[in-house]
Amino acid sequence: MQTPSTVPNAIVSGFHALSEPLRIKVLELLRERELCVCDLCEILEVSQSKLSFHLKTLKEADLVISRQEGRWIYYSLNLPQFEVLEEYLANYHRLIQVLPARSCQDSP
Repeated sequence: MQTPSTVPNAIVSGFHALSEPLRIKVLELLRERELCVCDLCEILEVSQSKLSFHLKTLKEADLVISRQEGRWIYYSLNLPQFEVLEEYLANYHRLIQVLPARSCQDSP
């Protein structure tokens, strides 16, 4: 069983990246197709400097990958990293199925 200090950094950085609404919007857009920074800025109505900060966080969490074509950088989802996060959460789903529900009143 993992303790808070043994949770892999990929899990921690992944959930941190998912904790910001603008980053969630970026991921939702990238679910449909690969997009360049200029398109993301236009659709989300944010400056490139603001978006770059959030894209950097998503990239450091391995949730997105980038490729350069000419002067533009294109972003797409890194699906294997989403599978890592999904597997982590699935462990809790399995616990829900085997552990009885407890309330505060059940505590000693």
